Amino acid sequence: MRYFFDGKIEKQDALYTIRIPFNVWEVCRKRDVIKADIVLDNKIIDCELIPEAKGNYKIHLQDEDVSHIDIAQVHKILLHITGSLIQMNQNSPYSFENPIRKIDGIDVIIQPEDGLCGQSCVAMLAGVTLAEVISVMDCREWQATMGRVISALNYYGIDHSDVIVYTEGHDATLPKCCILMEKMGLYCHYLVHYDGKFYDSNLGIVTEYDMGKLLGYMEVKVD
Repeated sequence: MRYFFDGKIEKQDALYTIRIPFNVWEVCRKRDVIKADIVLDNKIIDCELIPEAKGNYKIHLQDEDVSHIDIAQVHKILLHITGSLIQMNQNSPYSFENPIRKIDGIDVIIQPEDGLCGQSCVAMLAGVTLAEVISVMDCREWQATMGRVISALNYYGIDHSDVIVYTEGHDATLPKCCILMEKMGLYCHYLVHYDGKFYDSNLGIVTEYDMGKLLGYMEVKVD
């Protein structure tokens, strides 16, 4: 999976780092030092992600990695972490060529209790019940990380971008259909955007959205 965000290179002593704007444990389910690569100023760089605390990581760069760029500027970062998705255990009858349905509309699902927003998003996109998605994802309240959501979309054959775009509250032009992520304390809140409307498992259908709350989004491909 790839992650796109704005980042600034920080220097402390002889160490160059870039802060990652999401919780790596929650999104990627990986721990300890992580091997990755980034695209920085059109150059592909092999790097390591160094843990700080509680899922927060920084990209660790060498002198030669940053010698060609202005470290005082904010840069566009494309981070690639391999093997970061959880695979669903069930043998899926669906694929991207044979999805569970064609997404040409969304019926909102209100979660019966807090902590099921990720499962609710998958259920809305797949057009199935929340109970079925909970069974497929094999996770309960507060357990639906973005990695699990993506794996569930794969299970249902719902095609999506392989890049998660992190906006961190800045203005963004949303694709026709996408899953939005809001930071909510220690967790993320997920909702669906489709054709100018926002389908929130807490609030129902909303026509206006405060982009300042948005952490990031992932496009879901529709015709």
